[in-house]
Amino acid sequence: MTAADDDTRPAPTTATAATAATAATAARATTADRDGRDRQDIVDVAVVGAGPTGLLLAGDLAAAGLSVTLIERRPRTAANLTRAFAVHARTLELLDARGLADELVTTGRRIDRLRPFGSTALTLQRLRSRYPFVLVTPQYETEKLLERRALSTGVHIQYDCQVTGLLQDQDTVTLDVRPATPDATETTRPTRRIHARHVVGADGVRSTVRQTLGLPFPGQAVVRSMVLADVRLTDPPEDLLAVNGSADAFGFLVPFGDGWYRAIGWRRDGRAADTDPVALDELRAILRDALGTDHGMHDARWMSRFHSDERQVPHYRAGRVFLAGDAAHVHSPAGGLGMNTGIQDAANLSWKLAAVLHGRTPDPEALLDSYHRERHPVGRTVLRVSGALVRAVMADGPARRAARGLGASLLARVGPAQDRALGIVSGIGIAYPPPPGTHRPSPAGRRAPDLALAGGERLYEALRTGGFVLVTPPGAAAPPGAPLAHRHWATDTRTACVLVRPDGHVAWSAPRATDSELASAVYGWLLPAAARGPGARPQKA
Repeated sequence: MTAADDDTRPAPTTATAATAATAATAARATTADRDGRDRQDIVDVAVVGAGPTGLLLAGDLAAAGLSVTLIERRPRTAANLTRAFAVHARTLELLDARGLADELVTTGRRIDRLRPFGSTALTLQRLRSRYPFVLVTPQYETEKLLERRALSTGVHIQYDCQVTGLLQDQDTVTLDVRPATPDATETTRPTRRIHARHVVGADGVRSTVRQTLGLPFPGQAVVRSMVLADVRLTDPPEDLLAVNGSADAFGFLVPFGDGWYRAIGWRRDGRAADTDPVALDELRAILRDALGTDHGMHDARWMSRFHSDERQVPHYRAGRVFLAGDAAHVHSPAGGLGMNTGIQDAANLSWKLAAVLHGRTPDPEALLDSYHRERHPVGRTVLRVSGALVRAVMADGPARRAARGLGASLLARVGPAQDRALGIVSGIGIAYPPPPGTHRPSPAGRRAPDLALAGGERLYEALRTGGFVLVTPPGAAAPPGAPLAHRHWATDTRTACVLVRPDGHVAWSAPRATDSELASAVYGWLLPAAARGPGARPQKA
């Protein structure tokens, strides 16, 4: 992921919240007037950071017909042996809606049961999903598929570039960009400018975009001196996943499926800095304390030492700039939630930006604001869940460790509690507040299951159009001029009408609906073609 830039010169402008950004830019002359450029020089969206979050977002926007520039600090050929390795069920569903999930599944190993502590197992088969498991695969496999898709949809990726400044006005965001690793013979670093209607910072925990905006990132470090490595094992564990904590240490092993294992170790009295060297013997000793054996660990291809923070930016939007993934929230690696939460951020934001830029939404500002309103509470929940897990890992003293084991045992025995916990961790249970005026009970705001549709099609296959999907009983007609995909139920016994958002959440549903009620519901989300008018794309937000 793109990291923060070391340049310390003042940013052209800063903002501490969306309202501050709007107030600070309203009085300026337009960037077009100042720079003398024409509208052809402006891309629709510039995305900073080509990790999974930025790649999925950029690919979605380009697939929607928008011009997209993706800026990445790493060189094109740089290996990305990063920390993420777990792909949860909800993320796989979102990748399925882009035609990528089944291919990604072939790159890793499925884990359908978890043993958080002791011998008690939690089964992921309880998840009502096409993907009732955790897929263990290196992050670079996910990035490989998302990069291929982004390039195929027309994303312009600029590698080896870093953002050094950001300026926004009422129409445009201007980014100052320079080479991240200039030639040794260069005496200066040439800076150029990229102009965009919107910018998304997906550039990681040390986000340059967030820092340039002046947004705070409150929180604290919760675990220090964790050791990560990819290793081979002479004596692999019996279970696919080995995890345990002792009085002095915590150890974790999980297979990638290609002979390599991800190993994580932490010792309670560890005081080493992130920059201190790490040796394989140190990790072996930690795992022997935590797991009782190091499983014949050898041949590390990558080792690193890191600390874990819990932080969240107060606002995910500042004017025309948005934050997603680790740039907006960061937490402990417990539960493997980081990459998954970022990808889900991107899926929530991409269709909203596309709808606004294409002029397809009745209320552009409200739709853009809904990104923060929907995703900030999810980020807060992820911080709490991962924090609770890491504190359980760090439990010291026999009494606390016994309570930890008892809690895991009870969770496995109480079905509803287990379903709720698995729903949060997997992402399947995430729901957004229903739109105002929704009559309860209603599935509006909840994640839509993979409905069976007429002709043998599934809902998530229909979502590959990138737009809204309307599902009605056979014979019902879609409102005229609505930019959506219309499908029928697989059987005549279904009478409900369901409008599903591009991110797979239910926008509206009714057991029965007249033509006027159906049109009112659809047009509440999407402007018909007649209302948009000819040449409506793109519109200003």
